[in-house]
Amino acid sequence: MSSKSGIDNGKNSSDFALKLENVSKCFQVYDKPHHRLLQGVFRGRKQYFKEYWALKDISFSVNRGEIVGIIGRNGAGKSTLLQIICGILAPTAGSIQINGRIAALLELGAGFNPEFTGRENVFLNGAILGLTQQEIQYRFDEIASFADIGNFIEQPVKTYSSGMYVRLAFAVATCVDPDILVVDEALSVGDVKFQAKCFRRFEELVAGGTTILFVTHSTEQIVRHCSWSILIEQSKIQEIGESKTVANHYFDLLFGVDRTKEEPLLDEYSCPDGSDSTVESVENKLNGVFEERSTYNSDEYRWGNGEAAIVDYLVTRDGKTNLSSIDGKDTFRVVLAVVFNVAVEKAIFGLTIKTPDGVTICGENSRDCIDAPASQSFKKGERVIVSFVLGQFLCLGEYLLSVGVVEEKDGELIPMDRRYDSIYLHISSEKKSYGLVDFGIRVEI
Repeated sequence: MSSKSGIDNGKNSSDFALKLENVSKCFQVYDKPHHRLLQGVFRGRKQYFKEYWALKDISFSVNRGEIVGIIGRNGAGKSTLLQIICGILAPTAGSIQINGRIAALLELGAGFNPEFTGRENVFLNGAILGLTQQEIQYRFDEIASFADIGNFIEQPVKTYSSGMYVRLAFAVATCVDPDILVVDEALSVGDVKFQAKCFRRFEELVAGGTTILFVTHSTEQIVRHCSWSILIEQSKIQEIGESKTVANHYFDLLFGVDRTKEEPLLDEYSCPDGSDSTVESVENKLNGVFEERSTYNSDEYRWGNGEAAIVDYLVTRDGKTNLSSIDGKDTFRVVLAVVFNVAVEKAIFGLTIKTPDGVTICGENSRDCIDAPASQSFKKGERVIVSFVLGQFLCLGEYLLSVGVVEEKDGELIPMDRRYDSIYLHISSEKKSYGLVDFGIRVEI
């Protein structure tokens, strides 16, 4: 956990756009509706509610012209923090200093009247943000062009899809020249083309001195677009600083990885060049349960005849095991423990890498790979360690690994144990490459 309560950007205090000091927010939670009435009657002489602290001692400052990422699990307090910054909620304790005009994209539907047309809501929101009717009229064509919803601009917004809604809301919020722009996961409902358009707009705003607070669950967007980031966990700041470090910590939280307990492999098993660990070095570590590993995906799809079972796995690199995040430039291993419940003459072991939305990036197996190991038979009860060595060509992002073992008999492949999308893997990278595969592209002029 970071010991800092804020981040020092090396700028003068006059450059700040936003400053929070020890901000906390407590909600009163009532078990039954009539308890709220009783609380009003007894006026504090008896307490009928439970206290829920959505935020505790939040302190940080943001300078002008920065994009700050805010990331955390559901219920961590991110949305409450943004609502306090925007003035929708009042803090229970602490202070906030705002230097400029705020525009916000919070919950889908907030700020728009569903009965009004898109045009009418543009003028309504512009007025809320402090613009005169003449100023809004001057910007209207730019807003309508950016939203790109055609004639729907003249229709009631209750007829809009979620994508059309966020297009118009984003266009209004970003075309009124805000000093601070707050975006709470709104871009997740937009298509890829619109998201790219939004991030280009972010760059234009930042170049003009606008500060952006950006809440998202995408570690890829955090690392690629944010100057620095904040991780909120259980209502407190868990980490604050470099976006890559914060994203890796967030990924560890998702899968219960405790870095302080991660043990290196024994020295005698470490590779001299530090590139990776050997199969023998990992064998003694594979004494756990597949489903209890921190990066196991409980939504896996498993099938087969049960004549063999993949009972454990580890992701290893540079002498360390049970990793959840791999640096984009590293070679690593995925090591499996397989137990045969019957004698098998010829087994084939496979690995596939996919994106979370199901796009297959690469697949390989022990029969068809380069320098494939010799085919061998396995006895009933035999435990086998299988290692897949992966050269690193993946771009920043999250991936799912599928593993399997099949028997080849008379030219037919018989699935014994296939575990689809069973392992999570996060790839971190200092590079700004985007997409799925990093080809190491260089530019020469």
